[in-house]
Amino acid sequence: MLHCYKLNGYNIIIDAYSGSVHAVDEVAFDVISMYENHDKEEVKRFVLDKYSDREDVTPEELDEMFEDIEQLRHYGKLYTDDIYADRAFDFKNRNTVIKALCLHVAHTCNLNCEYCFASQGKYHGDRAIMPLEVGKRALDFLVENSGTRKNLEVDFFGGEPLMNWEVVKDIVRYGRELEKTHNKHFRFTLTTNGVLLDDDVTEFANKEMHNVVLSLDGRKEIHDNQRKTVNGKGSYDTIVPKFKRFVEKRGSRGYYMRGTYTHNNTDFTNDIFHMADLGFTELSMEPVVCKPDDPYALTEADLPVLFEQYELLAKEMIKRDREGRGFTFYHYMVDLKAGPCIYKRIAGCGSGTEYMAVTPWGELFPCHQFVGDEKYSLGNIWDGITNEEVRNEFKMCNAYARPECRDCWAKLYCSGGCAANSYHATGSIAGVYEYGCKLFRKRIECAIMMQAEKFQREKQEESLSE
Repeated sequence: MLHCYKLNGYNIIIDAYSGSVHAVDEVAFDVISMYENHDKEEVKRFVLDKYSDREDVTPEELDEMFEDIEQLRHYGKLYTDDIYADRAFDFKNRNTVIKALCLHVAHTCNLNCEYCFASQGKYHGDRAIMPLEVGKRALDFLVENSGTRKNLEVDFFGGEPLMNWEVVKDIVRYGRELEKTHNKHFRFTLTTNGVLLDDDVTEFANKEMHNVVLSLDGRKEIHDNQRKTVNGKGSYDTIVPKFKRFVEKRGSRGYYMRGTYTHNNTDFTNDIFHMADLGFTELSMEPVVCKPDDPYALTEADLPVLFEQYELLAKEMIKRDREGRGFTFYHYMVDLKAGPCIYKRIAGCGSGTEYMAVTPWGELFPCHQFVGDEKYSLGNIWDGITNEEVRNEFKMCNAYARPECRDCWAKLYCSGGCAANSYHATGSIAGVYEYGCKLFRKRIECAIMMQAEKFQREKQEESLSE
């Protein structure tokens, strides 16, 4: 399966099943687009007629191009067959170990974000704080169910986890002790809105946290409209100076500024550029997912604007990178050379199987977006997985699970999409959140175009240095 598109002056052809990407001239683009489904003479007539004003487009040149295409086909770079479809559902029978937990250390929050999927941190229940005993048992549970896997991941989440900061620190210390006795290594991550970020948090996080996610929605007026305190005031002026100090002290350690855009700021690139201009270089901006009648909900009429924004973002990132002031955008991180492996590309994030969320009282859910929905309760950290039916349902979530994905060129980039988004959009984890699919495909097109530009620039720099 090929996906052929043009963007920012590049003619790009993606071979879906091999992962090969070809940036070609206009003639090759037309020929490759037609070659598989048309007779060679038909392709010749079309191309010679279209480029009749060009002396370099001749029957002989096209014959050589046909030979090159056949070579690429022979080496598995074009028109490759789907060798994964018949194997995808073997995942149902695979032995699954748990490799990551999302610890909900605080089902409470000091902000009152109107679009919050977690109902302002309460997850549609009562406010709660995770006791240390539950956190320690969660790490024991992870170790016990991780098999031979050495590297384990734990995300401190909420609500706002800094509202239970002393327990977070004690859980990390307990994890470091477990490492010594079980030959494991924990990578801890913290997600925070920054209100309680201080020197103690900074020092400890910079020592112990593999990554820190900082919540900022961009421009002051946008952020303050969406992320208010419980008293209804904006939080921008409180958190931005704290984030700046934190990132400055963090140095080269991992972090992300993570924002959400809604129907009220479809010009979200201005929020991304604002964060970059503040000095933040690791950025993410996610589309809101909410009920269609919510005033924040993205609409079909927003799609052309959003597509334009993603293209604008890619072009500006190229420009800034050339100027030596580039930044990273999470959704444009595509490694065309080394991964991820095919298992990951088919199976996705592993929610409900390899990755689970733990409530303050130790209940297990497939991920943080299912917490509070009792039909998706998997069990608890003392008794383990007791709801195998739900776990098996999540094992079947993969790039081949949905008929709607069968002819999608991007399915080995999205792994079938987010189960939670599918559930909230359609009522089933096996459903398709088509709006999200459209945004995802556009992001991948932009990301791959940026890779093509980078490759071309590096080749030009090499030739100049010779």
